[in-house]
Amino acid sequence: MAKIDRSGEPLLSVQDLRTYFYTRSGVVKAVDGISFDLHPGETLGIVGESGSGKSMTAWSILGLVPQPAGKIVGGKIFFKGQDLLEASPSEMRQIRGSGISMVMQDPLTSLNPVFTIGSQVIESLRMENKGPAAKLREMAAALLAKVSIPSPETRLHAYPHEMSGGMRQRVVGAIAISRSPSVLIADEPTTSLDATVQLQYLKLLKEIQETTGAAIIFITHDLGIVANMCDRVGVMYAGKFVEQADVLPLFDNPSHPYTQALMRSVPDLEVDVAHLPSIEGQPPSLDDLPPGCAFAPRCEHAFDKCDTYPDTFTIAEGHTSNCWRHSGDYSVAD
Repeated sequence: MAKIDRSGEPLLSVQDLRTYFYTRSGVVKAVDGISFDLHPGETLGIVGESGSGKSMTAWSILGLVPQPAGKIVGGKIFFKGQDLLEASPSEMRQIRGSGISMVMQDPLTSLNPVFTIGSQVIESLRMENKGPAAKLREMAAALLAKVSIPSPETRLHAYPHEMSGGMRQRVVGAIAISRSPSVLIADEPTTSLDATVQLQYLKLLKEIQETTGAAIIFITHDLGIVANMCDRVGVMYAGKFVEQADVLPLFDNPSHPYTQALMRSVPDLEVDVAHLPSIEGQPPSLDDLPPGCAFAPRCEHAFDKCDTYPDTFTIAEGHTSNCWRHSGDYSVAD
């Protein structure tokens, strides 16, 4: 994996981001103090169970938090030095697509079923290209070819339901890169793909990154994808990052009990077991979080100090973990 130069200014810097939803049952802390930097050409993986706040982090960056219940209540999001939380709606419309783009996890909900593939790709291209229709159609076909869709000129006339799930996902990818974004957010883009198509799609994303120098935020449940795709990883639980590290140190030395539990949950094909390991219990409700560490009720290492939220401890350079086990106060035997 290529070494990323982090000495310069980050392309995207998220600082103490907090996105809350105000509901009848209480305040849902969907994102609760997230911070990370993303540099050109870097791929950040965000992993965690469903409901941990991964997708809402992406929606917050794009300024698409559902209204009126959702609100970004704190933090900063700097993109190329500009605080996106201070940007006007018109400025954000310009940034979406050309600066930061997103590949949704379900292409059927991303594509309009009543319009052809060609019209939807051209709609994105038209935002920055005012040429004749024939030229835009030629550009759209070239985009489909770039994402390895066969017979792209013919596919321009197809409707979403006439294409396979893998083809639709590639179309969504083509729309996402149509305006050459600096940051590409991929929200579980391989969930509905079979293994062969998944490998092709991941290879395609890497090729696009190598060609354009774009940074990628890859949201996924699949630790295997993280190992092969990402340079850095943020492990998310109950709206917070509980561990951050470069990909190799994270896999070599997972330091938070939640990260360790996720690693154990990945089956080893070379070992016969009667039951697959799992994480006991369920993630907490985000409108009724336990005091202190949210993972403590499910953690085999929990002790009395876990009733207060842990500090951020440095495991090694660039590797942090939010767990009291790394403090001098932890005395319970592992």
